[in-house]
Amino acid sequence: MVTDVFKEFEWRGLVHQATDPELSKILRDQNLVVYAGFDPSAPSLTAAHLIQIIRLRWLQMTGHRPIAVAGGGTGLIGDPSGRDTERELLSQEQVAGNVESIRGQLSAILDFEPGDTQALLVNNADWLTKLNLTDFLRDVGKHFSVNSMISKEAVKTRLTEREQGISYTEFSYLLLQAFDFLHLFDAHGCRMQIGGSDQWGNITAGVELIRRVRGETAYGLTSPLIEHEGRKMSKSEGTAVWLAPEMTSPYEFYQYWINTPDSQVSQFLRFFTFLERQRIEELEEQQARDPAKREAQRALAWEVTALVHGDAEAARAKAASEALFGEEIAGLDEPTLLEVMGKAPTSEMPRDRLQKGVALLELLAETGLSPSKSAARTDISSGGAYINNRRETDPDHRVGTDDLLHGKYLILRKGRKTYHLVRAV
Repeated sequence: MVTDVFKEFEWRGLVHQATDPELSKILRDQNLVVYAGFDPSAPSLTAAHLIQIIRLRWLQMTGHRPIAVAGGGTGLIGDPSGRDTERELLSQEQVAGNVESIRGQLSAILDFEPGDTQALLVNNADWLTKLNLTDFLRDVGKHFSVNSMISKEAVKTRLTEREQGISYTEFSYLLLQAFDFLHLFDAHGCRMQIGGSDQWGNITAGVELIRRVRGETAYGLTSPLIEHEGRKMSKSEGTAVWLAPEMTSPYEFYQYWINTPDSQVSQFLRFFTFLERQRIEELEEQQARDPAKREAQRALAWEVTALVHGDAEAARAKAASEALFGEEIAGLDEPTLLEVMGKAPTSEMPRDRLQKGVALLELLAETGLSPSKSAARTDISSGGAYINNRRETDPDHRVGTDDLLHGKYLILRKGRKTYHLVRAV
C-alpha cells in the first residue's frame, strides 16, 4: 500500500518541478485539497490527460481530495502554453458541450462517492464569466508585473519565435488561471495545483497570488511532458489518442498501447498504470530477457484500456488484437471484424464468381498481395499465404463462398502483416 505519494511519484518519474522542497513531507503529514485543470477545446480528453487524472487518483487514494477543473471559462480564451500558434476560439455553446462530454471520462477513474476524499468536478466558467473587468484588474491584475509575465516560458517563446507575437487575449490567460487557484482556495480550501511542466508558469502565478492576497502558502507540482515515438502527445501535435470511444475505439486505443516501443514501455507502465512496483519490475525484467514476447506491452495495453473503457471492452479489444494473427479472427462479430481490418486495402468480388470457386493464386495476384500468379504460387508453396488467417500451402486451392466470414468477407494475408479484405457483392 502506498503511504508516501510523493516518493511514489518520484519512483514513477512523475515529478518534474515542485514549488516547495518539503512537499514530500507536507503530502505525507497533511491531507490537502488538490486540483488539476482540463482543457475543453475538444469533446473528449486524450491519453495525455491521463497523467493528471491518474496523479489525482493517486493523491485521492492516499488521503487527499481531488478537484478536476473543466476550463469552460479559460477555454474561451485559450492557453498559449506549449503552442506556437493562436488557438481557435470556441463559442460558449461549444465549450459547454465539451465540458459535459468529459465528465464521464473523469468519473471513470476518480471516485466521486461521498466521503472525506470525494472528488469534485467544477467548471471555471461558473466564476470567470461573472467577473467584473475593473474589479478583476484592480484586485488581481495589480499583483502581476508585465515584466514577470513576459518572462514566463510560454509567453517568452511566443514573443521571440512568432512574427505576430501573442494576442492580449492569450496573454491574459495566466491571470485567469491564477485566479482559478485563488477561487478554489477560498471556496474549497484548495492548496495545491498539479499539471504538466508546460503549466509551471501558470501554477506558480497562482501560488504567488494566494501568497500576496491571502498571506497563505499554496503548492505546485508538475510532471514531465510525454512523448510517443519522439512526438509530444497532444491535440495540437495531431498525435491525440482520445478517451471517448466514438473518437478512438477501444480496439484502436488498445492497439496504440500495445505498439509502444520497447524504449518507452517501462516509462509508460509507471506513468499510466496503478500496477505495483514489484509487478512493474517483473515486467521490466521479462522485457529485457525476451522483448519479442512483448509481455510488458500486453500488460500496459490491458491496464490502460481497462482503466478507461472497463474490463469488458478491454477483453474485447484484447481478443480482437490477438485474433488479428490467428484463426480466431473467424469468430469475431462483424463490427469487430471490420474494425480490426479497418486499415487493410479492400476490394469487391461478385458473389457468383466465388460460388464457382476462384483459385487462391488468382486472388493473391488480383488483390496485389503477390505481384503475379507465378509469384503467388511461390508464396503459397512456401507457406506465406493465408485465408482467414489459416495457412494454405496448396497452390491449386480454390476459394469459395464457404470461406466467407459472416457470408460477406474474405480475409487474405501474405506473410505476417500484409492483409487484404475482399467483400462479396
